[in-house]
Amino acid sequence: MLVVSRRSHETVVVGDADGTDRLLTVTVLEIGAGKVRLGFEAKVSVPVHRGEVWERIEAARPPPSPPLDKLAGAQ
Repeated sequence: MLVVSRRSHETVVVGDADGTDRLLTVTVLEIGAGKVRLGFEAKVSVPVHRGEVWERIEAARPPPSPPLDKLAGAQ
């Protein structure tokens, strides 16, 4: 886990493996009253959800199919 300190209006950028594409930018919008407001900017193709929503989506997803070589019996 990466842990960073950011002030209001500072950002953190998440890129792809080779560092050529910006996947996600997180901006601290507001700090106060025991809460932090964050803004997320991402391409439409990058899903961004709150943690509890992500968990519900994952729980509703059917289990993955076994690889074809497992179905045919590995030799």
